[in-house]
Amino acid sequence: MNTLKTTVLLAALTGLLVAVGALFGGTKGMTFMFVISILMNFGSYWFSDKIVLKMYGAEEVTPQDAPDLIRMVSNLAQKAKMPMPKVYIINTEVPNAFATGRDPEHGVVAVTTGIMRALNYEELEGVVAHELSHIKNRDTLISTVVASVAGIITMIANIAQWTAIFGFGRGDDEDSGGIGGIVEFIFLVVLAPLAATLIQLGVSRSREYLADQTGGNVSGNPLALASALRKIEYFAQHRVMPEATPATSHLFIINPFSGAGGMIVNLFSTHPSTADRVAKLEEQAKKMR
Repeated sequence: MNTLKTTVLLAALTGLLVAVGALFGGTKGMTFMFVISILMNFGSYWFSDKIVLKMYGAEEVTPQDAPDLIRMVSNLAQKAKMPMPKVYIINTEVPNAFATGRDPEHGVVAVTTGIMRALNYEELEGVVAHELSHIKNRDTLISTVVASVAGIITMIANIAQWTAIFGFGRGDDEDSGGIGGIVEFIFLVVLAPLAATLIQLGVSRSREYLADQTGGNVSGNPLALASALRKIEYFAQHRVMPEATPATSHLFIINPFSGAGGMIVNLFSTHPSTADRVAKLEEQAKKMR
């Protein structure tokens, strides 16, 4: 179901891009911005793992540095039938974790020192299984494709805004004035970027549900993952990770800015509500008995 939802959302995002392009296809520079957007997003796809690890001061660990953690990751990777990822530790007391890497052969799992203290073995195992699932399901690739299309739509919207300000039109032979022109402008500048953002967030939330489900299957203990999510969210609501940035919040198993709250914030959240995730994991556990 989550895979189907992702497919539908990607199709909707593509359709939105086609609609925007049809309205704005005559503007000079659109093709150039299209290429630039693709290059920027796929550049981040290839190098984002190194950037984000450096941003958080993550240090790679070996079996000699963290034998229990390495053994846990190795065992779960074997269960998931995927290559052993590199393992990093972030020195911060706030419990959290994330996965990165452009494909399973270049996967990275990063956990904080805080999560290793706050969770018991089964809970941490559930978290690691969740992060391995992101790598196995190639969520980094999916998020890059979505970000590319959403970025193109946003760039076109910016061009539309500036052409309206400086009076550049799509051509004298096209009717860009009157009510129709106003409606087109609102769609291009306001509605299309907003819709692209909401679809992008919807894809992100779908992948979190899928990673929970896959992680529960890999660890064999969905309830331990559910318990871990509750604990991590509690800490996130009471203490913001100093190193965290909104641009990387989607990577973490729990949004490090969960404490912000509010209906609008939840609408634009990269993660589903923890209560919903826990409910799905509890239902999964019942089916596994």
